[in-house]
Amino acid sequence: MTEHIAAIQALIERSRWADRAPEEVALEDADGRVLAEGLAAPMPLPRFDDSQMDGYAVRAADTQGGPLHDGGSQADAQTGGAEPGVVELTVAATGAAGHEPAPLAPGTAAPVMTGAPIPVGADAVVPVEEVAPAQFLPDGAVVQVPAEQPRGRFVRPAGSDVARGESVLGAGMVLSPVAIGAIAALGLERVRVRPALRVGVLTTGDEVVAPGQEPAAAQIHNANAPLLRAQLERMGCRVTAVRHVIDDDDELRRLLASSDFEAPDLWASSGGISEGAFEVVRRVLGAEPDSEFLHVAMQPGGPQGLAMTDGTAVVCLPGNPVSTWVSAEALLRPALAAAGAGAEAPRTISAACAEDLERLPGRSRIVRARWDGRQAHRLGGYSSHLLATAAQADALIVLGPGEGSVPAGEPVEVRLL
Repeated sequence: MTEHIAAIQALIERSRWADRAPEEVALEDADGRVLAEGLAAPMPLPRFDDSQMDGYAVRAADTQGGPLHDGGSQADAQTGGAEPGVVELTVAATGAAGHEPAPLAPGTAAPVMTGAPIPVGADAVVPVEEVAPAQFLPDGAVVQVPAEQPRGRFVRPAGSDVARGESVLGAGMVLSPVAIGAIAALGLERVRVRPALRVGVLTTGDEVVAPGQEPAAAQIHNANAPLLRAQLERMGCRVTAVRHVIDDDDELRRLLASSDFEAPDLWASSGGISEGAFEVVRRVLGAEPDSEFLHVAMQPGGPQGLAMTDGTAVVCLPGNPVSTWVSAEALLRPALAAAGAGAEAPRTISAACAEDLERLPGRSRIVRARWDGRQAHRLGGYSSHLLATAAQADALIVLGPGEGSVPAGEPVEVRLL
């Protein structure tokens, strides 16, 4: 499996996609795209010292012994009548988010809201629930503040998230909603991303008809085309064509040479690659000098193929719908991620299996599963025709080659979908 993932990655990196220039997109179009170059912060975040709490901005020195800032003295604080361990300060003007506050005079406390700038001269915030009375008072009133406030308490310093010029996001990162939020917080409207991989979906077989059509007695509906399209789009690819060909070599050749749609960088095909008599993909692409049709040591999804035709990569997957789906998740997704072509790398954890699982000698067994946050539960049997059962899966258990069984409760590799 590892060798074949690397081979798919190399094929993608040799396709015409690798020669396409980065593009600049608006942030609203950047979700799931791959950052083309590292991004440094054009400004610090936060931009200024701000408050972590709703409370009173104070000078820490006003709440303890020793000289005050700006040359004042402890006598400037109104301590008459205060309880032990409490300092009385005069309430200054309120600091609201979005408004620049006046400097804080010695002996005063300014009401400040979460996210609002800290007044010049203040260096601590006392939560409103800790003062007496526990409310915001008007200018000129007296508020009682607990003594011995430490400097920096509930103050978020400018640049404490990221300093000006510091790296924020690295090249090759798949942009998530929170990454897009960070870019917006830096004041940027657009971002440079790698080109989206253009993919064509190709299904094959005389026995396949489109959903909505009435199948003949020996025909089935085409599950692979919509399945693969949805998978690839979720992986960050841009699907430019979805086509089906019957088991006719010339029809497949015409399709691959067609200009009726935007040329894909990669075709993802399903079916037509095994050892049977009607394997149209293998017959046509097997003649290409860079093609390879082989068996990967996994089940389901053993038959696989790779080809390059006129600068377009072709990743050939088996035709059974579950095998198509598993192959795309287990092989194509990590290859796309490694090439920086859009997909998130699979999230893999070690977790206990809820049932006994049977290993396969010489092959990895990939088991459809449901993850409950503690254990991975096998769904149905191992057969690759169980598509409706697989639709309930949110994880894949990957059992390495071996003999015998893995007892329930033993840790196994789980890929979360």
